[in-house]
Amino acid sequence: MTKGEGSQAHSSARGGRGPVEQDVLSDIEAAMIRIRRRQSRRSLARPVVNDLDEPVDLNTLAVIDAVDEGAGDSGGDVTVGFVADRLAIDPSRASRIVAEAVRSGFVRRVASQEDGRRSCLELTAPGEEAVVAAHRTRQLFYSDVLGDWDAGEQREFARLLTKFVRSLDDAARE
Repeated sequence: MTKGEGSQAHSSARGGRGPVEQDVLSDIEAAMIRIRRRQSRRSLARPVVNDLDEPVDLNTLAVIDAVDEGAGDSGGDVTVGFVADRLAIDPSRASRIVAEAVRSGFVRRVASQEDGRRSCLELTAPGEEAVVAAHRTRQLFYSDVLGDWDAGEQREFARLLTKFVRSLDDAARE
């Protein structure tokens, strides 16, 4: 179906509120493809890596981000399985890149407070510094990108993007 056939609509397979216009779906699909391509090139992660005092590879940065995200979640244990889930990779790959993050000194293994037999992950001081640098670099980049948008557009984009990501997370759980 081409973009010009936009008068047709698709119903949600998950029983959503109603049909979505084909033009809207095509525009979202095209935008998401462009975002995925940019993310796969890791163009935003490279400046973060370059700004750090300690060298860090991109996989380690992904682990650091996941551990940081988990620490702010429900307060549950951050494990290799949690990292695998957050990065959408298989557990054996997650285990390898977590091991590298530990060897690099950005993450450490600690005993779970809930179950001492289980190994959890937490950031070290260099890991925390990497998180701060990552947030700073990304937010400066987003500030540049959104700088010519008015404040209302910026807030609305943040609201809708957050809502969209929550819907993606909900769809992934089903």
